[in-house]
Amino acid sequence: MITTLLSIIFVYVFIVLGYMAKRIFKEDMSTKTLTLMSVYFLQPFVTIWGFSTAKLHSEHVYVPLLYLAIIFILLIPTIILGKLLFTDSKNRAIFSIAGFVGNTGNIGIPLGIALFGEQSVIYTTLINIANVFVVYIIGVYIYSRGSFSIKDSLFNIVKIPIIPASVVAILINIYDVPLSSQIQEFFKMGAYAGIVLQLFLLGTFLQGIRIKELHPKLFAGTISQKFIIIPLATAFILSFTDLPLFVQGVIFMEMMTPLAVANINLASLYDCKPKDVTSLILLSTLLFIPLLFGLSYIVNHYYLG
Repeated sequence: MITTLLSIIFVYVFIVLGYMAKRIFKEDMSTKTLTLMSVYFLQPFVTIWGFSTAKLHSEHVYVPLLYLAIIFILLIPTIILGKLLFTDSKNRAIFSIAGFVGNTGNIGIPLGIALFGEQSVIYTTLINIANVFVVYIIGVYIYSRGSFSIKDSLFNIVKIPIIPASVVAILINIYDVPLSSQIQEFFKMGAYAGIVLQLFLLGTFLQGIRIKELHPKLFAGTISQKFIIIPLATAFILSFTDLPLFVQGVIFMEMMTPLAVANINLASLYDCKPKDVTSLILLSTLLFIPLLFGLSYIVNHYYLG
């Protein structure tokens, strides 16, 4: 258990390095440049390598579909609850969707490797791709509230390289295209570089935000939803499936990852209190550190025991 926790803590070192770099170098450390480098050059490596770690089978395809189904099941009562708790439409939108847009890529993939080993990458990659659809379909709709064209927003997503890279990776996997050890090592190097850069980038985003003006009810509601309601409901739903405990554990872990940076992108784009959303991301990321001890215990005793 200590070894696992140390592996997880070392993941956070890259986030701290990103935070320190932005704090020291300020505007010289361009988050836009890092984002472009990550999204357009390195994230496709993460996707292709993820699909190359194991042969796709029916249970692999079932995992992201189940992930999406769980979100849809929980989303409807969350939206209804949001209308009862918040009169402000922007607070209601944040509460309704932020908890479902988890950091399945930046933290989920390396955390999966730390907790379950590299055999988890095929599942975490598929879940991360499913999460892209959560972010840019459900997320866009709820954050925008009809202010902007959903069609135009979705069209921009199609242009992101991770989409065609996913198609290529799936085709290579399905048709069993042979890859030499050198090519596999090439993809692995690019993937690990992409994972590290994403963690570093998260740290730069967290630098300089303020949490004093965050609405207490929004904080309590979003955080309790993210770390209590969603994990418990997920574990309950998963208990009725025939999935191996290993796979159930991966899904459970992904549902517990802190809020993703993508929430900032959407909140900023649709003027939905981006500073409050950034504060929630910071707080959920910090709170996730002590929660890792509990998550590690649950995974090792109930899903890997």
